[in-house]
Amino acid sequence: MNQAAIAQFRAQTQATDQQIADLSRFLEMLTEVNEVMNLVGPATIPDFWNRHAWDSAQLLDLEPQALTWADLGAGAGFPGVVLAIMLKGREGAHVWLIDSLGKRCRFLQQVVEALDLPATVINGRAEDQSVVVEVVTARAVAPMDRLLAYAQPYFKRGAKGLFLKGEKAEAELQEAAKVWHLESQLTVSRSDPRGRLVQIRSVRRAR
Repeated sequence: MNQAAIAQFRAQTQATDQQIADLSRFLEMLTEVNEVMNLVGPATIPDFWNRHAWDSAQLLDLEPQALTWADLGAGAGFPGVVLAIMLKGREGAHVWLIDSLGKRCRFLQQVVEALDLPATVINGRAEDQSVVVEVVTARAVAPMDRLLAYAQPYFKRGAKGLFLKGEKAEAELQEAAKVWHLESQLTVSRSDPRGRLVQIRSVRRAR
């Protein structure tokens, strides 16, 4: 166990012992299933605490009051499972983990049950769900123009958008602006200076 990385994560997030324990168990489950199902790049697992856990948890600093989240294309559980772990115990907190692939949903369900998380796994297309949340999020799902189409129903129901993106985020936003009228903000990721956090306050399809 990488104690230095855990200590750094704890300092960044003020994580409790229980949250560290839950994240450590999640890492064990992910490592085991990743050997047969390639949920994340194997080379990234040793850097779990920064590359995956802190990358996900930093979203809570941007929306600290938000209790309900939808993670579209939840995949391996980033950011959704991490958010559910960090929100666990807060009254009214819930995370919807939405993915179209059954085997990923089965893994996510195992994690939710093992860690008793305030989360619901939904096997289906993101844009077909009727979930009402405060924040809709995603990581490594699709280019911004398509991601906004997936998220549009959530925006219509009052959600804000907070998406984890890479170095091409600005170019993706420029491309998306051909299809969408956006009120957005870009900030540098605190887990990797090459990453970007895209905040969407309002969006509507251009006519």
